[in-house]
Amino acid sequence: MENVASQHARVLSGMRPTGRLHLGHYHGVIKNWVELQHEYQCFFFVADWHALTTHYEDPSIIPESVWDMVIDWLAAGVNPGEATLFIQSRVPEHAELHLLLSMITPLGWLERAPSYKDQQEKLKEKDLATYGFLGYPLLQAADILIYRAGLVPVGEDQVPHVELTREIARRFNHLFGREADFEEKAGAAMKKMGKKNARLYASYRKSWQEQGDDEALAAARALLESQQNINLNDRDRLFGYLEGGGKVILPEPQALLTKASKMPGLDGQKMSKSYGNTIPLNAKPEQVEQQLRTMPTDPARVRRTDPGDPAKCPVWEFHQVYSEDSVKNWVQEGCRSAGIGCIECKQPVIDAVLAELKPMQERAAEYESDPDLVRNIINEGCEKARDEARDTMEEVRHVMSLEYR
Repeated sequence: MENVASQHARVLSGMRPTGRLHLGHYHGVIKNWVELQHEYQCFFFVADWHALTTHYEDPSIIPESVWDMVIDWLAAGVNPGEATLFIQSRVPEHAELHLLLSMITPLGWLERAPSYKDQQEKLKEKDLATYGFLGYPLLQAADILIYRAGLVPVGEDQVPHVELTREIARRFNHLFGREADFEEKAGAAMKKMGKKNARLYASYRKSWQEQGDDEALAAARALLESQQNINLNDRDRLFGYLEGGGKVILPEPQALLTKASKMPGLDGQKMSKSYGNTIPLNAKPEQVEQQLRTMPTDPARVRRTDPGDPAKCPVWEFHQVYSEDSVKNWVQEGCRSAGIGCIECKQPVIDAVLAELKPMQERAAEYESDPDLVRNIINEGCEKARDEARDTMEEVRHVMSLEYR
């Protein structure tokens, strides 16, 4: 049984395979993954079932995109020696937990998810009046809860999905977390903490339950998270006992807020395939150069001699991502005085993007030449993920009295 510290430090994140990745994906998600894998126990997955929620009519893009995406992850520095990489549909327990959670999740919780109506507005050309689309946040919750992940890296707009997951976990634990001998097992778990910590825990619990002392609750949680000599089941029991409930079967995850990606598209909007303004990670150097050379600039600069304003130019946003202060100062001065032309201004960006892509593309070529290596990495990750998922589902089936088969 793993210890408390590793459990609390588990991170889960996934991406939908709907085409080749671009610089927006790299700066918005993958760079963050590369950092997280050194700090936490990370599970990164290909969300192929999620891709079906919007691509169910023509799923033909998904199989090829799965492998392209995994290669892009590896090429960008995601390390299978430090993170577990797997494919969602290869771990069918995700679907089982999704089904069981659907039995207890109120319909209104799903209908109020912010992305439900937003996506329907944005994707009007698609028929999204399906349960799969409505249940998308619930499948996300199952993805997180089945690994008992403590942290989920998200941007501000995704925080409501993590909150929904927490509500679902809380409801599940409330309904199924009561063991017949719960208090005796909680008492035994306290003793394993040692006399001093057990007394502290009991004192915090009393202050919280009798006086509603929030500081005592926070201190008790911190105490439990620091314990190295109690196993995961005991920790979950003590979390439940602390708050007057039962055993925590499915721990509530926390949102791990990530910095908003500053990667602009070629037109100044957010880089997105739906806007047609992306630079793919596998783009050839001549394609990158052509895309950047022809991107729009400040409309006030009709002639080379016209002064411009960097704040009104999409190229300046690329400089914000890629250029040092000295280059930014050169751009500011040269643009406002018409001392440099737009092509000159773009050249440092072109050089920086090509320099960023080159090592990734070289590593991608190595993986593309050895597809068996990529499949072996995924096969190992799927086995490890499935072992974790099976452990969770054994306990879920037990508490839901589904062990009679």
